[in-house]
Amino acid sequence: MPIKESELILNPNGSVYHLNLKPENIAQNVIFVGDQDRVEKITKHFDTIEFKIQKREFKTQTGTYNGKRITVISTGIGPDNIDIVLNELDALVNIDLTTRQPKDNLTSLNILRVGTSGSLQDDIPVDSFVLSTHGLDLNAMLHAYQIDAVCNPDIEQAFVKHTNWNPDKGRPLIIGNSKSIQEKFESNQVFKGITATAGGFYGPQGRVLRLPLQDPELNHKIDSFNFKGNRISNLEMETSVIYGLSKLLGHNALSLNAIIANRANGTFSKNPGLAVENLIKYALERI
Repeated sequence: MPIKESELILNPNGSVYHLNLKPENIAQNVIFVGDQDRVEKITKHFDTIEFKIQKREFKTQTGTYNGKRITVISTGIGPDNIDIVLNELDALVNIDLTTRQPKDNLTSLNILRVGTSGSLQDDIPVDSFVLSTHGLDLNAMLHAYQIDAVCNPDIEQAFVKHTNWNPDKGRPLIIGNSKSIQEKFESNQVFKGITATAGGFYGPQGRVLRLPLQDPELNHKIDSFNFKGNRISNLEMETSVIYGLSKLLGHNALSLNAIIANRANGTFSKNPGLAVENLIKYALERI
């Protein structure tokens, strides 16, 4: 049965609704950035650029770097935007947009997040890089899907116990990266750890301005968690959903973050733009 028009919305030109893209506009290798202004900071290194488009915060450019075709997409901030971007990218490669039927032969995209984040560990300094071995989902969005096959219940249960997690919140989830991609990007230049993904920037990440927190000690509980040598290295707003949806849809995903803040010692990078530029160069050399 074809997917209904209300469920898979297409623009009049046949492109997917939010991204404004057609299947021929994207490469198999995709880089996610949050900030739309960061798209050009990556594609300025490209040898060629064949396609550009933007709708809302979703800016896309496709081109080649050292002979490899790559698409760069700005997702905006947060797990809800990742839900839009990943589902629509998957539709572009795995659903026939004319018949509205899933394809028999599915395509796996290679998705690399190049982002910024705050470290939770005092020994992971600002301007360093973190490779996310897992995403710790704290925002509950993935519970909308059938996620049992991609979870890690032993780590999740240990985390719930360690933090005395409030049962009124969605159960935390732990989702691993794609090991085949990790091998290309790990080196002695990067730290590795579990990346926690929050659903907001202030309260959900333990920041207090005028509103009191449900659990003022949660950040300390998070940064003190250790499961068989796996600790939570950093905190941001996208990685766990990228990992979860990618695994569910059959894509490969890895998240790299430039550390521009250290929450443990209260420091912030003196030149965050340079930290991001260095990470971009590191990623492009290995993609």
